[in-house]
Amino acid sequence: MTRRYLPPALVFVTILVVWEVGVNAAGIQGFLLPPPSRIIASVQSEWAVIWPAGLFTLREALGGLLGGTALAVLAGFAVARWSLIRAGALPFAIAAGSAPIIALAPITNQWFGITNPVAKMSVVGVMVFFPVMINLVRGLTDVGAGKLELMHSYAAPDRATLLKVRLPNALPYLLSALRVAVALCLIGAIVTEYFGGSRAALGVYISQQASLTRMAEAWAGIVVVMLFGGALQLLIVLAERILLPWHPSRRAASG
Repeated sequence: MTRRYLPPALVFVTILVVWEVGVNAAGIQGFLLPPPSRIIASVQSEWAVIWPAGLFTLREALGGLLGGTALAVLAGFAVARWSLIRAGALPFAIAAGSAPIIALAPITNQWFGITNPVAKMSVVGVMVFFPVMINLVRGLTDVGAGKLELMHSYAAPDRATLLKVRLPNALPYLLSALRVAVALCLIGAIVTEYFGGSRAALGVYISQQASLTRMAEAWAGIVVVMLFGGALQLLIVLAERILLPWHPSRRAASG
């Protein structure tokens, strides 16, 4: 356990030390790049503001994540089930997933209202929809021919093949997509708030502080986002340990 987590911890501490020493040695002004010590002090002084704002934005991010993932799972099963739909939908999904979806923020603000959390959730939902759907389809369809032939030899119905072969094969793909999705949901929620939103939102707070050149306070808001991102990633790791104890990656990690 120690050998696994010590290297990233050392890298993190090294980055902070180099950052602190470099900024002070170079005489960089705080309104350009504050040192970590000032950011930590701002986190402490602004905690009563940035924590509630962070929770507000987290609710937007999770709302979009859950909605987008649910729709992606439904679409993924449909696309994987019918080859005709897959032939048309999958190339479109790949192309749409590479588009700058965040540009939809001004449009959703117009549709739902600039302070309505649904405007942000809808953009986040679209952002996470495509990677989750594409990975799920790949997991459901990229199954070894030998496994499918074995189920066919037992005259297994499609339902049994889905539950015993395709779903276990798709779980690693799905959880891998969720690792990307939890990062995208926070990025999407924050950036959409830059286009306008409730004053209680963390993205609005960061934007306002940056416009006032209070960069230490702006970075304090970013620290809260990083904390949420780390917590969500840990939840995905926990889900992998529970759902995929048989997967080679888990056996290698435990070994």
